[in-house]
Amino acid sequence: MSKTKKKAEEEKAELEKLSPGERGRREIYDWIQSLMAALIFCVLLFSFCIRLIDVHGPSMMPTLYEGNKMLVSNVFYTPKAGDIVVFRKVDENNEEKALVKRIIATEGQEIKIDFDRGIIYVREPDSEDWTALQEPYIRHVEAKDEFGNDAQKLEPLDKWGFIGPQTVPEGHVFVLGDNRNQSRDSRNSSIGMVDARLIIGKVYAIVYPISEMRWVR
Repeated sequence: MSKTKKKAEEEKAELEKLSPGERGRREIYDWIQSLMAALIFCVLLFSFCIRLIDVHGPSMMPTLYEGNKMLVSNVFYTPKAGDIVVFRKVDENNEEKALVKRIIATEGQEIKIDFDRGIIYVREPDSEDWTALQEPYIRHVEAKDEFGNDAQKLEPLDKWGFIGPQTVPEGHVFVLGDNRNQSRDSRNSSIGMVDARLIIGKVYAIVYPISEMRWVR
């Protein structure tokens, strides 16, 4: 007989010796112990592994909206282009805020922007070729084509003082909001290239409101 099975039988025999009242109190005590263990686990999980963070402002529309609650984690996370991340930033009032943006480029990559057409170009280290990013997630504006039919076009990017090409420094990322004309991001000197050590985590899911729950790709 294994030790585990023997111990279980001993505990069962011990419970059978108790009166119904004592047995009930014992079961309640065991239930409370299990509940406390689960509570402590949840507290540790949401303190060190997973965080719930609210979306503030329109800068990530139409991907994220004001009031959305995001499930964010940095466990085993390495920044990659295309990821939506939350990072810490101290504002002009010396207050620390959590900002949410999309990573466009990582260390070593070069960035340049065609502001008139709203196109981002990225060049890999040691490459001579620029790649125009395909960004189906950014906000579009209504437009008419040459025949007067409804069409979609990219919003032009406000310059925000960005002069390119620029190379992303080691240990940093270049971030933009999906709602390009209403986003203060790496184009602006007040944000600039973001130190990867300031990244709180990657956004994995929207968990509130319930009607909008989904994984964020």
